Amino acid sequence: LTGSEAQVWAGAARGSSSSSSGRKQRQWGLREEEDGERAPNSSPSLSPPLGSSSHPTARLPSRGGRFPTLPLQPPSLSSATHVSRPRRRRPSWDTTYERELQAFREYGDTGEIWFGEESVTRLIRWLERRRVPLDASVLDIGTGNGAFLVELAKSGFSNVTGIDYSPAAIQLSRSIIEKEGLANVKLQVEDFLNPTSALPKFGICVDKGTFDAISLNPDNPVEKRKRYVKSLSRVLETGGFFLITSCNWTKDELLREFSEGFEVLEELPTPKFLFGGRSGNSVTALVFRRKGGASPDGLG
Repeated sequence: LTGSEAQVWAGAARGSSSSSSGRKQRQWGLREEEDGERAPNSSPSLSPPLGSSSHPTARLPSRGGRFPTLPLQPPSLSSATHVSRPRRRRPSWDTTYERELQAFREYGDTGEIWFGEESVTRLIRWLERRRVPLDASVLDIGTGNGAFLVELAKSGFSNVTGIDYSPAAIQLSRSIIEKEGLANVKLQVEDFLNPTSALPKFGICVDKGTFDAISLNPDNPVEKRKRYVKSLSRVLETGGFFLITSCNWTKDELLREFSEGFEVLEELPTPKFLFGGRSGNSVTALVFRRKGGASPDGLG
């Protein structure tokens, strides 16, 4: 399967619930293979059919465990590469995170990790293999509930920052981080497409679903993706690393999106699946390096 839409379909077919996933796999002949990791618990899933069993709906994982829906064509190889455009504007992340914040206050529920715990482990293992200094500056783009920041801090990283354009998300992240008793974690409200001068440069930038969410916005997504790349070039130091995990873009597509000013260093292993006799990945995880000079001190 090729194309970002095929990955959306593949991710949707995997299911977020083991029981519902099993039913769908038996129905459509889908079998998963693992590449040394369990499939993320928060993987995309299928919602109930819209009017008939021939028109399922894909739900992409989103920050805070909410799922924007995209209508899909029936499950066949010929149609698995087509996804209709969303008809409605993106949901209000402020509303989403206000609900998440209330749930945390009432029940201690921190929310879900986008792409699952394995996605966080994958990134931290790469940082450790690369021998990235624990005081290296790390930016989590679209931090949501701050789950990645929490694990970074617990792993010993002491100079981490999370940004989100939603004030409610930052409030939720701050509440969770304070409960965990973690220090050296900075949070600030920032629209990454229009970063303020208060946002400094970083040696490492991490995106785990934010570029996907921006890409799904029906309001001029091409221009928004260009602005994203421009903002990334502004905040990532020359020679710095950009780690991106996506369920909406293939490796080749991401290479094209970030072709100006960035070079790919590595593709990280992610869970594989079989669909119609073909093998693919449910998500893509790449490491880019910003061109133009040597890496920041200590990053190698």
